[in-house]
Amino acid sequence: MATTETKVAGSGSAAGLSWARVCKECGQQHEGPDSHLYEYQDEVDDELVCHICLQPLLRPMDTPCGHTYCFHCLSNFLKEQDFCPVDRQRLQLHQCRPSSLLVRNLLDKLTVMCPHNAECQQQMQRCELQPHLHNRCPVFRRLREEAEKRKRPSWNELKGRKGDGETSEDAKHSATQSRNHARDQPGLINPAYEESEDDNTPLRSSLVAEANVVELFRDEPEEELGLRIVGGKDTPLGNIVIQEIVRDSLAARDGRLAPGDHILEVNDVSLALVPHARAITVLRQPALLRLTVMQEKGFKLRDQRPHGNATSNHNPGTVLQVTLMKSQRTEPLGIKLIRKSDESGVFILDLLSGGLAAKDGKLRNNDKVLAINGHDLRHGTPESAAQIIQGSEVRVNFVVMRPAEAQEEGGSSRDGQHSRASRRAPEPQYFRRRSTYMKDPPGGFSSQEKTVSLKKEPRLSLGITIAGGRDCRSRLPVYITSVQPVGCLHRDGTIKRGDVLLSINGVDLTQLTYNEAVSVLKAQTAQSQVVLRVIQTLSEDSEDDTEAGSKEELDFMDDPRDDALNWTPLWTRWLGLPSHMHWCRDVVLQKTNNESWGFSIVGGYEESHGQQPFFIKTIVPGTPAHFDGRLKCGDEIVAVNGATTVGMNNSSLIPMLKLQKNKVTLTVVSWPGSLV
Repeated sequence: MATTETKVAGSGSAAGLSWARVCKECGQQHEGPDSHLYEYQDEVDDELVCHICLQPLLRPMDTPCGHTYCFHCLSNFLKEQDFCPVDRQRLQLHQCRPSSLLVRNLLDKLTVMCPHNAECQQQMQRCELQPHLHNRCPVFRRLREEAEKRKRPSWNELKGRKGDGETSEDAKHSATQSRNHARDQPGLINPAYEESEDDNTPLRSSLVAEANVVELFRDEPEEELGLRIVGGKDTPLGNIVIQEIVRDSLAARDGRLAPGDHILEVNDVSLALVPHARAITVLRQPALLRLTVMQEKGFKLRDQRPHGNATSNHNPGTVLQVTLMKSQRTEPLGIKLIRKSDESGVFILDLLSGGLAAKDGKLRNNDKVLAINGHDLRHGTPESAAQIIQGSEVRVNFVVMRPAEAQEEGGSSRDGQHSRASRRAPEPQYFRRRSTYMKDPPGGFSSQEKTVSLKKEPRLSLGITIAGGRDCRSRLPVYITSVQPVGCLHRDGTIKRGDVLLSINGVDLTQLTYNEAVSVLKAQTAQSQVVLRVIQTLSEDSEDDTEAGSKEELDFMDDPRDDALNWTPLWTRWLGLPSHMHWCRDVVLQKTNNESWGFSIVGGYEESHGQQPFFIKTIVPGTPAHFDGRLKCGDEIVAVNGATTVGMNNSSLIPMLKLQKNKVTLTVVSWPGSLV
């Protein structure tokens, strides 16, 4: 048996602690990349101790030669050496695998003490320390409240700062924020952040945003993070922004990232001045990714309302806070939680008769759970919600969104079914027409049309695979996912992966569904002569980036994980398409007071940059745009209430949005973000 020593001395007192310097997972002060620190209360078996740091294992990794180390210890060691520390056999990190679930469970059950033991003498299993800190530790709560009381700079202030040095962790934290927001970005307007000039009692005051560090670890080197991203220095957005979290992915299971987060750094590599394709390469690194992200926390309420009245009347629902009090920690709440196939997040399926939630009466079936005890569950899972509930003390605080149709009492199950059906009814009109708004692509992006005429044997295949179609989720045009080496198009060399199909032998392909396009291609390929028209989009590489191989990246060279079945173009590939290839949708936002619509925009006409499309850069939590859920970061706004935005500058669009007091119709074009 090994007697472990506490890795930090004198951490029991809160004196000298600051919120910025305290680790949000272990509660100790340590350098960001270092391993978490714990105060163990019992002796730990030697089999559960790392051979490098001689402390209980953290994120244990097994080597092919049968030894086990902490992930951080092993990865740091292998940066300098290429062998196992114990038997010196040749070793690389990608050959190692996470330890078995049994080992990880044994480690999670080790007893530790709260690091702030001068005021909090609680002992618990190691896996329970983080929930304890965030929900029950008085010192941790006080540090957080003190940090929230201090005035936090708005994003406009961050945008104007210049980070001069890094003399401390706090200085580094501030500089990290300012690096991405200090760049001049023409056309930046923030209708989301402006207080109403007409209302003497605005609901919200300052916008709260903070930088956080999120570590994600791929169990398999080729595993996708499950992020769709937009932006980059070669686009009007500038920053790299998360557009979407893919359901059931690594990022979704982790639960700390959300759409709208700005990725500032990856493994200490700044993304502030990085093109989109280079950012994809950085995010596709195997194993551990340490992301520094700027996360919107929404607006800080100027007047705190009682919980029972903390509602928001935005369409499509009302936000409620409900607190359930258990008689003891183990008492079940009597709530069945589910996920839905057509919407991310956690929903209440049923309240068990006689259960605590049913007796309380405030929660209802079909409520969407936004948060539990402060944990964001907008993109969470029922399993993660259940873990939070089980780890909570007697108080469980829910924040839920109730659909507008379900607000009235007395509806029967048949009425409920009719109500849900009525909410789905407008979906066919969601994407309702081709774009009639003509505009130029963003600066640096363009397209060219190519025509290939081939004489071929009737049975000889073209050798291409396709995807897209106007019936897919994003209403994409049909595009080529691979050009196989056995077909006649490969020998010609003109057609490349990512090209958008316009026509074959004069038959228009731009408005077809996937199955229709496949049928037309098969029929026309049987002819002895084939004339194929395609559009290829182009990106200008304004600066040389030889280290990143940006030319190859922008030309979409093969990635080891790509194949014809799952390959999709990068988000930037769509930006160069001409307007007639775009597919518009109308998004109607509604509100009942003088608050902000909840989104910020970049783009518009500038003398020094010419005309750029308007892009949505940020969607603020707790606003009409956020609750509506249809707008995404990276969407192009081509019209407001039917009036085109082409040729507008910032000073023209701001009053147009402000004049819309209760309802606004945004016509947008939405391209799927790049998947990493």
